[in-house]
Amino acid sequence: MRFDSVIDLIQVTYTEDEIGNQIEDTEKRQTFAEKKSVRQSEFYQASMAGLKPEITFVLWVHEYKGEPKLEYEGKTYTIIRTYERKDKTIELTCEVKTGG
Repeated sequence: MRFDSVIDLIQVTYTEDEIGNQIEDTEKRQTFAEKKSVRQSEFYQASMAGLKPEITFVLWVHEYKGEPKLEYEGKTYTIIRTYERKDKTIELTCEVKTGG
């Protein structure tokens, strides 16, 4: 396995200001991962559910702490599926977050 891509895992929390508006706070944590294509079957199954998986990253399972987003090469992705493998790695299937 070649973990030669650098990604930023993004933890998201929300706080309220004095008038009750929710403010998104993010915390980034950098790690290495292997970039992979989304499998064709997974792409079509997800499309039927209204999702648009674009890319998959594989990293060590202990590196992932449940973050809902990640950043790679300036793009922010939403993690739409995780899959823990037997070799102590985890696959993060992602789609581009549009409109924000």
